[in-house]
Amino acid sequence: QVHLVESGGGLVHPGGSLTLSCTAFGSIFSPYSMGWYRQAPGKQRELVATITSDGRTSYADSLKGRFTIARDHAENTAVLQVNSLKPEDTAVYYCYFHRIAYYYWGQGTQVTVSS
Repeated sequence: QVHLVESGGGLVHPGGSLTLSCTAFGSIFSPYSMGWYRQAPGKQRELVATITSDGRTSYADSLKGRFTIARDHAENTAVLQVNSLKPEDTAVYYCYFHRIAYYYWGQGTQVTVSS
């Protein structure tokens, strides 16, 4: 069993930056991947970024260059740095942890980009 605790998010002006973090607690064994999905009002949930336990990263094509994911392996924590935020980035961001056939989800954190 894995429990995820998310932090970060909030209200940001267009062009601003923010950092989301997600710490996994419980049965953490490599290999695994962590990352974020997001869901905007009225839209489907979409994958944002992923990092694997050996450090490989991947991003949604439309978000490359503005989103950076990293991890603190010792702390089982993933961090998502988001720059040049746009109103269309407004969504609930959900951290996830994936190992073998199991997915675990964080509680979600609201990111609102507005002037």
